[in-house]
Amino acid sequence: MAVLYLVMGKSASGKDTIFQRLKRNDFLHLKTVIPYTTRPKREGEEDGREYYFLSCEEFLTMQRENKVIESRTYQTVHGDWTYFTADDGQIIMDAEDKYLLIGTLETYRKIREYYRKKLFIEKGKEWVEERIQEWLKRHIKPIYIEVENGLRLERALKRERKQELPEYTEMCRRFLADEEDFSEENLKRAGITKRFQNEILEVCLKEIEKDISK
Repeated sequence: MAVLYLVMGKSASGKDTIFQRLKRNDFLHLKTVIPYTTRPKREGEEDGREYYFLSCEEFLTMQRENKVIESRTYQTVHGDWTYFTADDGQIIMDAEDKYLLIGTLETYRKIREYYRKKLFIEKGKEWVEERIQEWLKRHIKPIYIEVENGLRLERALKRERKQELPEYTEMCRRFLADEEDFSEENLKRAGITKRFQNEILEVCLKEIEKDISK
């Protein structure tokens, strides 16, 4: 059976950089799962690399076709932006593969719930809830990146200044929203116990690569 690794963390925690570095590490043999979003492309992004960029109408079509595994919609200063993972053939859990994707704590929770329901339907009474939870623990693994808030704010500001049209209001909204989304209570509820500290990128990467390799 496959293993799905989900990289997550607050904004400016370095999760995007870590995701790209893991993606390029040929020794880990990770297959990248590309998520979808309805937000506009940022400078330097390419369709099909960081995300598949779709319109709101295209998202609703995929939702009606039951191709959406999980989705999150955020109210921004530019309107509603939706991010989602699709059941589009990128993930085949019956295969002996390792998959890598990037998302949020809510992404992790909803993906687990999606496969929990799928296992319950497929296995029926053969599998009790305890066995399903053990399967989820083995095959859907979180990689939670953490950075001290002061350093994270510095990195967020530095990144935003590089944009052609910096959106400082939106940057602040994301920063504050992440404090609530990744609260200690929510982390505990999701069963997140291991944290990878990203003060020094190379050290953090080595710890994650070691964790995946074993």
